[in-house]
Parts: sequence; structure tokens; C-alpha cells
Amino acid sequence: MAEVKITGLHKRYGAFHAVKGIDLHIPDGEFTVLVGPSGCGKSTLLRTIAGLEEASGGTIEIGGQVVNDHRPRDRDVAMVFQDYALYPHMTVANNIGFGLKARKMPRAEVEKRVTEAARMLGITQLLDRLPRQLSGGQRQRVAIGRAIVRNPRVFLFDEPLSNLDAQLRDEMRGEIKRLHQEIATTIIYVTHDQIEAMTLADRIVLMRDGVIEQQGAPLDLFERPATTFVAGFLGSPKMSFLPGKFLRDGSAAAISLGDVLMPLPPARASIAAADGQLILLGLRPEHLSRAEGPAPVPGHIRQEAVVDLIQPTGSRSYATLRLAGAPAMAELQAHDVSRPGERLAIDINMNRASIFDAQTQRAL
Repeated sequence: MAEVKITGLHKRYGAFHAVKGIDLHIPDGEFTVLVGPSGCGKSTLLRTIAGLEEASGGTIEIGGQVVNDHRPRDRDVAMVFQDYALYPHMTVANNIGFGLKARKMPRAEVEKRVTEAARMLGITQLLDRLPRQLSGGQRQRVAIGRAIVRNPRVFLFDEPLSNLDAQLRDEMRGEIKRLHQEIATTIIYVTHDQIEAMTLADRIVLMRDGVIEQQGAPLDLFERPATTFVAGFLGSPKMSFLPGKFLRDGSAAAISLGDVLMPLPPARASIAAADGQLILLGLRPEHLSRAEGPAPVPGHIRQEAVVDLIQPTGSRSYATLRLAGAPAMAELQAHDVSRPGERLAIDINMNRASIFDAQTQRAL
């Protein structure tokens, strides 16, 4: 196991600047997920750590040792790719143990490590099969097993679940999470799927245009996004942004959405915003609920909304509402809403709402 420290890392492809001065410290044993939209530089960063791409500037340290000039095989990392990269003519056992045999490891030790990896991944019964006889999820387990047997200091995963269907992705997420709990080795994992990032990570590093937009524990990014980009990327369905104006009157504050005035609870009234400042009010679907009782609970406000669209998911429904003239998504009980055009009284949890400067799109 080892910590990974990246300082001032750049990667250029001619005039294209893919990674722009990344600073990142990954403690020993942490599960770090690099996430972001296509083209944000996350896979390039991972491949540069692995040594598959040469850094254009900056340093990469693994276990306290600068490895910029080391070949990939000498960095003591193991990488799992999205396309499995299995040898089709070899059995599962031989695929898993191939790298060890190439390093002239004694046969008894190879067999021991292969057997242990297969046990951890639940594929012991598959060791004599060929890759073409396996499902996609089984092939991915084999690819992970090939990495495990090397006992590397760092595991690198490059979108390993992107080729699987939704059910298999769910299963494999659980398997990878359990595996990390068992082996406690440093993992750097790349995905474009924010659900994968939220469920797997000890820490999320959200990238955009070659830089880190925000990093931290999953719930920190989800509940306290630094920008509208972070707020909109994490969460499904995503956060709604309602344009408005911040109003201050002494120690009291409110948000004006057109003709609708939404008082802020005392804990939120002290944000660094000026009277009359243009803002975006960020509301997640779970911040809106159908009104119950004669009055909202403290920190909530009640508003009337019109239903535009209903998306049932079983026990819950996602309803697109027109709230103060702007669209907002609400997560409601399945029977809270019945048809488009319906008018609902909605309680809005202003304690959990996010407020962003309209110009900079940064949190206030």
C-alpha cells in the first residue's frame, strides 16, 4: 500500500492542454474516485499516474518516491481497463496468473495467489473456463483478479463498469466496495457516472476542463457544492436552479423569485451576499415535498406549484413543477400527484437549499 502525491501535474498533446496543473494527495488506503464529464482529463490523469502517458510537467510520487521516469511495470501499480483485456485462448486461471508467471514467480506461489483472488471475487468455479464462456460481469471479475494477484501498492481502475448493463453495474459496484474493505489498498478509480462515484468513494475528485473543480467526501460535495457545475453534476435527478434576487433587511434576509418572496431561516441569512444581488437558488428534488399540516415546519416555506410532468419510479414519483414561474423537480410519494396541470401546495426546505452568485456561479 502507498500514498499517491501529485504536484503541479500537466499533460499536453501538442496545443491541447488536457491536464492543467493538478495538485492531489491521496492517502494510503483511500478509495479516490476521479469523476467528470467526457473530456475533462480524468482518464488522462489516471494513465499518467500509471506511466502509460508521459507527464508534460509536475511530479508523481507513489509511496514517497518520484516515479516520473519509471516504466509502468516499475511503478508497482495494477490497472483494470473497461475492455477487460483478457487473453481469449487462456483459461481464467492462466489469465489471472499470467503476469506472475511472466515475472518467473514459483508455480506454487502463483497457484496460491490465483486461488485466493478467485475466492475473494467468487469465481473459483470459473478457473478452468475460457473468456468467451463468461458473462461480462464474470470477465470483469477476472480482470480485477489479475490485478489483485500482483499485490500492487496502488490499484487504478479506468471506467471498469461502463460496458456492463445496469443490473451488473449495481452488482459489481458492491463487489468492488467489498473488495476494498477486504484488501484496504489505495484505489484510484475513474468514472463518468456520478452514482458510481457517490457509492464507491471515500473521496470524490470532480474534474472539469483539466482542473479539479472540487474534492471531498461524497456527502460534502453533494450537500455543499462549491459551484453550480458541481451541484448539477452530482445528484440524480439533478439540482434545479431558479433565478432570483437576494434581499437583506438588517439581520433578516429573503430571496425574491419574481413576485414570490422566500424568507431565509436565520442560519442562512448571514451568507455573504449584498442586498439586490442576483442569485441562483439551488433546490434538489428531495428539498421539495407535498405540504402536510396547517403550517410548514421551521426552516421550510410553503408555495403553490403547478405540475408539468410526472415520472413514476415505483414508490416515488419525480414531478417537474412550475414554481414561481421556473421549472423545479420534486421527489414525491407515488400517490402525492396524479396528473399534469394539477396544483399542489409544496413545502420547500430552505435549510438545505444552495445559493449561488448568478454571475460567478459559485456558492455564497
